[in-house]
Amino acid sequence: MIRVPQVRVVDEKGAQLGVMPTSQALSLADQRGLDLVEVAPTADPPVCRLLDYGRFRYEATRREREARKDQKAKVSNVLREVRFKTRIGEHDKSAKVRMVKRLLREGSKVKVSVMFRGREITHPEVGMAVLKSVAADLVDDAMMEKNPSFEGRFLTMILTPPSSNTRSPVKAKEPDPAKA
Repeated sequence: MIRVPQVRVVDEKGAQLGVMPTSQALSLADQRGLDLVEVAPTADPPVCRLLDYGRFRYEATRREREARKDQKAKVSNVLREVRFKTRIGEHDKSAKVRMVKRLLREGSKVKVSVMFRGREITHPEVGMAVLKSVAADLVDDAMMEKNPSFEGRFLTMILTPPSSNTRSPVKAKEPDPAKA
């Protein structure tokens, strides 16, 4: 006796159509203009569903893309850097301060750096003045995590969003000239 493979069929709305031979399930899918997709191969008999497979794959990739986008948006506490130069103009400085505020609102930590080029390093007070003016602009929007200090040819300070900790507001302190 030849045994015809049978499958349990579920239609596109989720209604059970019952157990039927595979050939009959395929012809039913063809009549409706759909695909027969095996969804539970380990069941006895295997469960197949009538659906538009192209649309199913499209919606699955859209769901995955949305999940990745949401996951990336939730990443916070990332250290971002905004660099200034010692001879920065007032308008350029205010534009970069707005960028720092935006990064802080997004929940990122911000490393504010003043870059010294050539012989500018002999006048750290100029870079400190830039950091102090940035700190004065951000006094309501940020908390100081790391006081200004030299890292090679950069004078840096690290700021965090105000709600993430209860440290003192931003106030740039003079770095120790012995360390410079």
